[in-house]
Formats: sequence, C-alpha cells, structure tokens
Amino acid sequence: MKQNNGLFRANGANYLVPFVLITTLFFLWGFARAILDVLNKHFQNEMHISITQSSLIQVTTYMGYFLMAIPAGLFINRFGYRRGVVFGLLLFGLGSWLFVPCTEAGTLDAYLFALFIISVGLVFLETAANPYVTELGGKETASSRLNLSQSFNGLGCLFATFAVGQFLFSNGGGNVEVPYVILGFVVLVIAGIFARVDLPEIRHNDGLEEKAKYGREPLKRIWSHKYFVYGLIALFSYEVAEISINSYFINYVTGMGWMDDRTASMVLTGALAFFMVGRFGGSFIMRWVPAEQMLLICGCGCVLCTMVVLMNFGKLSMIGLLGNYLFEAIMFPTIFSLAVRGLGSLTKSASSILMMTPVGGCGFLLVGIIADATDMIVPFIIPLLCYIVVGLYGFGLTIHREEKGLLD
Repeated sequence: MKQNNGLFRANGANYLVPFVLITTLFFLWGFARAILDVLNKHFQNEMHISITQSSLIQVTTYMGYFLMAIPAGLFINRFGYRRGVVFGLLLFGLGSWLFVPCTEAGTLDAYLFALFIISVGLVFLETAANPYVTELGGKETASSRLNLSQSFNGLGCLFATFAVGQFLFSNGGGNVEVPYVILGFVVLVIAGIFARVDLPEIRHNDGLEEKAKYGREPLKRIWSHKYFVYGLIALFSYEVAEISINSYFINYVTGMGWMDDRTASMVLTGALAFFMVGRFGGSFIMRWVPAEQMLLICGCGCVLCTMVVLMNFGKLSMIGLLGNYLFEAIMFPTIFSLAVRGLGSLTKSASSILMMTPVGGCGFLLVGIIADATDMIVPFIIPLLCYIVVGLYGFGLTIHREEKGLLD
C-alpha cells in the first residue's frame, strides 16, 4: 500500500513538531550572519579601516565554515542530528559571550577570534538542520519545506539589520558587546531545550547506514552523483554573490552619496524583507512549480537585476538591487535540496560538503579590493557571473527533469 507523503508527513509518520523545533535554529543563524553586514561598516567607522580590511570579518567567519564543515558532518554522522545541534549552540553561545573580553581588548584580531568560534557553532547548526528539514516529509516537497524553514532565516536577518543597525549607528554609537551578550543568553537557553527534546533520526534502508557513521566511504561515494557536484558549484556561486551583495550594501549606497549609515541599515532591512517575502512566496509556489524551473526563473531574474545595477541608472539602480533580493531568496534552500535529493544515507556527508560553500563569503575580500581600486559599481560584476552559474544549474536540471519525464 502506498504511503501518504506530504509536506510534513512521510511513510505514515508526522514530522510537524520536529520541523517547528528545528526551524527556530534558522532564525538564530540568520540573525548571527546578518549582524556581520552591520559590523562591517561599524568597524570601518570605529577603527578607521578600509573596506578591504573590514572584509576580514567575512573572511574569518566563512573560513570557519570551510575548515569545520566536514568535521561537523562526521560528528553528526556518528552522534546524530540532535547532538550536532546542541554542540553547535554551545559554541555559538560561547563565541557570543567572548565579545565581552574582546571589547576590553579593543582590537580587530580579538573580535575575529570570537567570530570564528561563532562560525564553528553555526556550521554545526547548518550542517544538521538543512538536510534534516529535507527529510521531514515527502521527497517532492523537500524544496518547498526547506524554503519555508529558510524564510525564518530571512526573518532573523531582517531583525538583526534593523535592531542592531539602529543600535550601533545611533547618535554616539552603541556598544557592540550588548547585542552579542543578549544573543548568547538566548542561544544557550535554546541549547538547554534541545538537550532535553527527542528528535527522530531518519533511517534509510540502503545498506549504508552503519558505514555512514564513520564517514570515509560516504564522502567518497557522493562524488559519483553528478547533480550533487553541479549543485556544489552552484551553491558556492550563490554564496559568493549573496554574501558579497549583503556585505557591500551599506558601503555601496553610502558611497554613492544617497544616504547615511543609519538610513542605509534601514534600507538594508527593507531589502531583507523582500528576501523573506521571496522565500515564503517561493515555498508556496513550489508546491505546484517544480523546484528546477523555479531556480531557472529566479536565476534569470537575478542576472537582469544585477545588470540594472551595473548600468548605473543613479538611484533607479536601487530597483535592481532590491529586486535581486526577491529573486535570490529561494536559491540556497532550493539548490541544497536538489543537490541532496535521493542520496539516502549519504545525505549527512553531502550536507557537510555543501556547508563548506559559505567560504564564498571570502569573495567579499575581492569585492573590497575592486571597490578600493576602481569605483562603487564595478564590483557587481562578481555577483553577475555567479548568478549566471546558478541559472545554468537550474536550466540543466529542468532539461534533465523533462527528459526523465519523457522516458517515464
């Protein structure tokens, strides 16, 4: 008898409660990552450093993803999703509270150390939560489900840029340790909750369940899945584009002379509102439109919007910049879910590889170098090229789906 699979149901089991619990984590890391875009400009003002120097904030944070994603995946393979989440939350909380002694030290290096610890915690959270959500229901609704969870990531980003931006860019400026102390307290409370709840582990009858616990063979096998490899390239490209634009946003609009820092942080909050709407809307639309086609459409949309910015229509370029947030919103969860689709017990190992891609945030260093050497517009060439790669991935998968449908 065929089981009724849906958004939160698979093989007769209802996963709504675990889905709700795990989705709270998306808000937390959205908040933590969005603060970086405000910190970038704040440290330029307070420490009198260049865009290139402040880009070390992103470089340090996202190098943490690159260095620790595979160890995080091995840990989660061995000990399960729940323990991976708890360990990640503990590191996240510790790194947040380290901002207290960092403020006393008053050096960029000290802050970079704390941000690295936070990033290690975040990579454990994301390596566990992203693949887990794709498995909490039917396979065909995995992209829709992950987009729904990632919508709360957008909500966290929006809240961070508004609340922290207004606090740090207020008259006289706020103390940067305050939001991190509060964040650390919230994170550790949530760690206590996850330490006590029972999250079901999803089992796969593919003969690899035990081997996956020790990592080596699954890490080798996933490279034979070509759409995972293409997905890895597409996801890296997306991260370069998305993080570069977010981190450069305040520098761009203030450098063009359109507004001051505080107003720019409010406009960035508005852009992230577009982003959140795009994810909620994308999650809804993908119940009827195949994820591959949605990715292709949004990839083309981002290419067009970025070209509008590059053509420099003055303040009208803001339309292209804001439209970009709407179109790119579904990219990460959609690429991720498509890349791990059908991998079974290889999913956790594949996730650990995919979660190395935020190292693309280091691409902001190149954006900073180009901006310091040329002008405020030329750096947008980098995200343009990256969105083309994402669009090509969506195109390739759309063709594959149509060919498979013809064969079936």
